[in-house]
This record gives sequence, structure tokens and C-alpha cells, in this order.
Amino acid sequence: MSSQRILVTGSAGRLGRAAVKELVARGHAVFGFDLRPTPGLPTPQSIIGTLQDVDLLNRTAVGVDAIIHLAATPDDGRFPRGPAPDDGDNFIAELVPNNIVGGYHVLEAARKAGVNRVILASTGQVVDGYVEAGRMPVRADWPTHPRYLYAASKVFLEALGQGYAHAHGMNVLAVRLGWCPRDLAQFAQIAADPDAQDVFLSPGDAGRFFACAVEAKGLPPFAPVFVTSLPLRKLMYDLTPARELVGFAPQESWPTGAEAC
Repeated sequence: MSSQRILVTGSAGRLGRAAVKELVARGHAVFGFDLRPTPGLPTPQSIIGTLQDVDLLNRTAVGVDAIIHLAATPDDGRFPRGPAPDDGDNFIAELVPNNIVGGYHVLEAARKAGVNRVILASTGQVVDGYVEAGRMPVRADWPTHPRYLYAASKVFLEALGQGYAHAHGMNVLAVRLGWCPRDLAQFAQIAADPDAQDVFLSPGDAGRFFACAVEAKGLPPFAPVFVTSLPLRKLMYDLTPARELVGFAPQESWPTGAEAC
């Protein structure tokens, strides 16, 4: 596979670092875009900015072959919410500017720069209603059934990506990612919950998926796919589309790599 220029937003986060590591190992020229420096990248390729820095984002996208968009507010401020008056949420303050408006800025930067492929980070939470009802494995072509506000912001991002793919001739993958723990508290949560272990996504598998996604040939204009590591007990999401579309098959399972959060 020839070297490509890849822009990774959210590149200093847990999944971003995994993507950068694998892409660099495969010889791609990787540019990070995050609030802080990206480990593993030289300073000129580690861009410091926010998704609201539209001019900077647009300049960074010029000459890029693919964008992996991971930057986001990663969850609801609280779930479940309590009764009033202690019932605040993070929708207006964080989810709208970062996940909804930010996603728009990324897709606009891709459109303006002529970037053909965009991989959008979504979440298994967009189909949580099926999991709660015991309807598993959840198929990627079922209608969304989001858990709450964070998941709803990702439903919007998927729809936005589909719209840009249709209107502007892009290849857009909406990747419904499993759970890669960001810190020791999340590590403990997964360790205590067998169901969470079945949707665990190891850093190694995450990096391999993103590399497969940018290198794959012949993708449809838009597709949602689920990506997790190998389940220990039961298959929660149908992983077939990721294998058929980009050639990805998970190699690891809980807790491989989780302790390195």
C-alpha cells in the first residue's frame, strides 16, 4: 500500500494515539489535530487547535487523502439524569459545539479540500435500545435506537456524513466503536461488567481497523460498521460489515492493552 497523508482529529486521545501508532508503523504521513501535542508525532505534524478553529482545520486538511475524525465530547454529562433541580446535562455546552457543530466543520474542511475519504467515530450507544431489549447481535443496517443525548449527537453525525457522501461524492464510514477505556476508572468499570467486556475495543485492534479503513479499496459512498475486539461470551454487534468492507477482523479480547489507558 502506498503512503497516504492522513489527518487524525482527537489524535492525542486513547483511540487517536492507537490510530496514529498503527498508521505511522505502516508508513503513512500522519497529521494530528488536538488540544494538546500528539505522542509519536513530530511537532510540525502535531497541530494544536479545537474544532472551532475553522481556518486552522481547513488549512490542515489541504493535501490530505483521508480524515479520521475522533475528536468529540465522549459521553453524557450524567446518565441517568436525576430529578430537578439536580438535572443538568452537557448538551448545549459541550455536545452541540463539539460533536454536532465540530463534525460539520470537519466535513466542510474535507469538502473544501477535496478529501475523498472520511472515517467518522460513532458509538455502539446509537443502537443501545436493541441491546437493552436483548436483540443481539445488532445489525448495522437496523434503524438507530440511541441511549441518550451523547448517542443522539452521534446519530446526527452519521446522518451528516451520509448527506455529505451523497451530495459531494465522498466515501464516509460511520464507525460504531466499542469501549476502549480512557482511564483507570473506566478500566475498573469494564472489569466489573461482563457485558462491557464483550464490547471492549483494544488499542491494537482499534489501530488496525483505522489503518484498514484508510487503505481499503472500493468502498460504498456511505456505510455504518461496528468495531469491537473479540467478545468473551456473546457477540453484541454484527462485525461482518467491517470485515467485508475494509478487511478488518479483531485479533484481541479483554483485557489486552486495556491497562495502558
